[in-house]
Amino acid sequence: MADDFYRLEGVTHRLRFKRRVRTSRGSLTDHEVLYLKLTEPGTGRTGWGEAAPLPGLSPDSVEAIQSWVRNHPRVSAADPLEEVPPGYPALRFGLETAWKSVRSSDPFQLYPSPFVDGKGGIPINGLVWMGSKREMERELRQKVAQGFSCLKLKIGALHWEEERDLLRGFRARYPAERYELRVDANGAFSADTVWPVLEELERLQVHSIEQPVPAGDWELLANICRNSPVPIALDEELIGIETAERRRALLATVGPAYLILKPTLIGGIAAAEEWIRFAADARVGWWATSALESNLGLNAIAQWVATWDPDLPQGLGTGALYTNNLTSPLEVREGRLHLNPRGRWSTPEALQTTHG
Repeated sequence: MADDFYRLEGVTHRLRFKRRVRTSRGSLTDHEVLYLKLTEPGTGRTGWGEAAPLPGLSPDSVEAIQSWVRNHPRVSAADPLEEVPPGYPALRFGLETAWKSVRSSDPFQLYPSPFVDGKGGIPINGLVWMGSKREMERELRQKVAQGFSCLKLKIGALHWEEERDLLRGFRARYPAERYELRVDANGAFSADTVWPVLEELERLQVHSIEQPVPAGDWELLANICRNSPVPIALDEELIGIETAERRRALLATVGPAYLILKPTLIGGIAAAEEWIRFAADARVGWWATSALESNLGLNAIAQWVATWDPDLPQGLGTGALYTNNLTSPLEVREGRLHLNPRGRWSTPEALQTTHG
């Protein structure tokens, strides 16, 4: 191309949840994201990405990313990521996606695969959000009725006895031979409380538990991974681990069974690819998960994941959470995420947004 730079703009949008969502860090009614637009000056070709940091979890924030974008109205066409500083994983993912988008013949088709052509679906888990025991029981039944054979529950918000009874009730009705059960603790347990939980999960034939204790204590996690009767998956533990040396060290020290790869939180697709290479060397499994992005970010993650043709269910079922999401051809059917090639996209500019 004639120009050696792209113009960069940011467009903010406040996504509204259909209902209040409870997380380990409180409840959410909305989620502000920043859409990143790259424009090629000579042709006017545009590309889009999404930076959607999670307050209280992401190292970066929408405000910090907006400030960076305002200070960088032009970015290198050879490598727009070269000036992104450490500690901005959501910005890196959004800019990486926009760069891929602006160079594609279709700005929403990023990673060629049968999935993009509508010829294959990605297996996904049915996510059950934190709520009362009755609410979670109802949602579990709904997920099974919708065709999911892999169910994931957030635990740690209720008393363990209630959650244990919920899991027992599910397993009594839905055998492990047909229904895989995963739990995500978001670091809810301690060195003292985690062991009875793990023993009970083994009895219930739970597939894995994500982040059973808070991130940061590698010695404790290594002990749990060595001695747990249930496979351990690392999630929040990966946030902020940005160098190859530290990533290798984490895997060698802790020895998890699985990694949960969230591009928004770990620094994009390139970072996820590096984690996968190191995980393969360490014989560690993985799956990818969205982090409450809108359909724009979800699309990028899904298309990338599809190139790996995964057997393990992925965490990509968040597209129906919002009342004002971007229109997209992504569809969930019978426990799989599909892309309808006849569907249509709306661009962020079609929303009621604010440029920044």
